Amino acid sequence: MEGSDTKHILRGVCLSMCPIRELQDREAQNLLHRFEVLSGTELERWPRADPPGVVKEYARPAAGKDSTRPSDLRPPAVLLKTVFYLVDNIAASPTLRPWTEVYDFVFDRLRSVRQDMIIQRVSGADCVAVLERTVRFLIYASYRLCGEPLRLYDPRINDTHLQESLSWLLECYTSGKHPNQEEFQALGLLYNLGSSRATQHTMELPERIRSSPVMHLALSVSRAFMERNPVQLLRLAHSLDFLQSCALHRHLETCRREAADLQPSMQSSSIQCLCSFAHLNLSFLLASPRDGFFFATLPFLTTHVKIFKP
Repeated sequence: MEGSDTKHILRGVCLSMCPIRELQDREAQNLLHRFEVLSGTELERWPRADPPGVVKEYARPAAGKDSTRPSDLRPPAVLLKTVFYLVDNIAASPTLRPWTEVYDFVFDRLRSVRQDMIIQRVSGADCVAVLERTVRFLIYASYRLCGEPLRLYDPRINDTHLQESLSWLLECYTSGKHPNQEEFQALGLLYNLGSSRATQHTMELPERIRSSPVMHLALSVSRAFMERNPVQLLRLAHSLDFLQSCALHRHLETCRREAADLQPSMQSSSIQCLCSFAHLNLSFLLASPRDGFFFATLPFLTTHVKIFKP
């Protein structure tokens, strides 16, 4: 039975980031994204495609439309190459602006990558590598674009795709050994603080995973959050790296409210508590999480670092 299933799994044969037929159709219909246009032809009535930079669009399944042609599907190695291009050449580019447009382009093309993976039932190391970079990108976007208007960025849609990708990735981790597992188990917990499901999943992990330094820190942050202890959470936040802080960011409104409730009682306590309160600079939590004040106060976030590492 397993042999029969394997025999019927589709295998893509498209060796470029975009099938040639789609490239030609979109070029003929003037539907190329500006990131895909050949330099020097941008102002022409019909800009020409830059083949190495054209990436397959996401297409919703439609009645009567065959999305399973091998010539339109990219094999795992090409999908991974595509993700590297999207993240390193587009998302991390210092010149492409505005970043909301960068996000829309990368988000759509990553969605197409996952679609090809699902059709082909891709698994193993290539699948994990694609999902890890996808999760990093979506977590970073959730922080960077949190203050944008809804017409430019919908946090609920980003969250839906992030949770789906993260869930798929964590499922992949159940078989074999993966060098980045601790990092992403921790990110999953930090992004889903307060979730009983995320907490239960973490507690069921093998001891060697739970006892790793990165997981120990994430579990401590989770405990402080569940215990409504913003003082302890702040202490721990200073030990988080950039991407972990991006994952934590969406929970700051909850921490801000709890800090506001805590502040009066702390101000009326002993001098020692007042000094401790000043030392911790808890007031950063009273700023709106959208204005970036939280990140400006943490030394490791004063400059952007490359977050899309392999």
